[in-house]
Amino acid sequence: MRILQAASEAFPFCKTGGLADVVGTLCQKLGEAGHDVLLFLPKYRVIAPAALRGGKTTFLEVPLGPGRVRVVLRRVQWRSVVVQFVDCPELFDRDCIYGEDGRDYPDSDKRFSVFCRAALEGAKAVDFRPDIVHAHDWPTALAPLYLATLYARDPFFAASASVLTVHNMAYQGVFPARGFLQAGFAAPQFRTARLGSGRGGAARYSFLKAGLVHADRLNTVSPTYAGEIQTAVGGHGLQTVLRRRRGQLTGILNGLDLECWNPEKDAFLPARFSAKDMAGKRECKKKFLARYGLKAAAGAPLVGMIGRLDRQKGWDVAIQALGPRLRRCCFMGMGEGERKLVASVKKWTARHPGAARFFCGYNEELAHCLYAAADIIVMPSRFEPCGLGQMIAMRYGCVPVVSCTGGLADTVSDYPPGNGFTAIPDDARDFGRALDRALDAFAGPDWETMSRAGMGRDFSWGRSVRLYLDVYARALAGRVG
Repeated sequence: MRILQAASEAFPFCKTGGLADVVGTLCQKLGEAGHDVLLFLPKYRVIAPAALRGGKTTFLEVPLGPGRVRVVLRRVQWRSVVVQFVDCPELFDRDCIYGEDGRDYPDSDKRFSVFCRAALEGAKAVDFRPDIVHAHDWPTALAPLYLATLYARDPFFAASASVLTVHNMAYQGVFPARGFLQAGFAAPQFRTARLGSGRGGAARYSFLKAGLVHADRLNTVSPTYAGEIQTAVGGHGLQTVLRRRRGQLTGILNGLDLECWNPEKDAFLPARFSAKDMAGKRECKKKFLARYGLKAAAGAPLVGMIGRLDRQKGWDVAIQALGPRLRRCCFMGMGEGERKLVASVKKWTARHPGAARFFCGYNEELAHCLYAAADIIVMPSRFEPCGLGQMIAMRYGCVPVVSCTGGLADTVSDYPPGNGFTAIPDDARDFGRALDRALDAFAGPDWETMSRAGMGRDFSWGRSVRLYLDVYARALAGRVG
């Protein structure tokens, strides 16, 4: 099968969160399974020049309304996958991927309209006739709409079907109507993408809604989340669209890159370990506490948290629950995001020197070392489409304490007899009670058994890839047209 993947980020080239990990690994697993995979990515400033060295270039003029935008495609062979970077300095050569100071770039609609169109025009330029065009989240959600409208009679895409994966419904790519019209669409298509009116009565449209209406198949990143996004709480205003298309919607749990996340071979760790021999994990914890000046009481657990600092991830819930329990544990957090929330977390950790630390930003080495050193990982998310942190934590012998939502509910079951501790979402008191139960269990005889059992869970991509291939087959069998 020939599969065109379009995404705004993919590890190891560019990453702000789990989307990059999922796209990068899915592409490789499909390639390793013998499929012909072409991945389109924007060429951001953050992408290392070495990643483009030796690649072939193709010059392209991308239609945008009445005008054209000149881009350069830079081809790179990445293991089993071909990557085409869309190089357009005026749109992508910037300090950040999506925006700065907590705000998206004001021309984000133009940036990703051009990118979506460049992926389709680029496929034609390099003669890659896809069976499937797979778009990821709102930045690429116009691709299915382009296929269903402007390219509907293009013989190059006559046999192509589209799939849209929703990684997070909270981000929908909402813009004023003028950007939609500038992207080359007409009033009939605008009606399907329209959300209503914003401030001053100006009409708005949504990239994501356009994709949800026009893609041949839809999927999201866990079975539970597939149900949640059809509700008023989880659908963020688009639940009616999703309920209307529930017959074309599938929930597929993300897998882990087991080569990247492997405590037996992890080059970032000061000591390796496995479920059969946990001595290395104890050494990782000892060195981590010393490195970051954390002074846990004898035998007390290290609690970790890694994630974006925004309301979704529940950092405020974590702080409220952890505060009175720092007598029984110590804490290390890492992440970046909303400035007010970052300031709040920094202020809180400063009040607890030796018991709590926070690293602002994302550091790959620190992430690996924290998972290896921590005894408990907390994920008090208000909603969580899939979550990779709980899976990584278990693979590193770390027990998760999570909100019972989305992919967390699909992967963590309450002890006893489960593999972690669960709480009601958006309830700091209940999360505190779950944390108390984890702290009590840490001192008990079953902790190491639970830790080892988590390390034995199968979070590989094998089953997920098979399910994606089934979605692709269904898309080809039932094209919207």
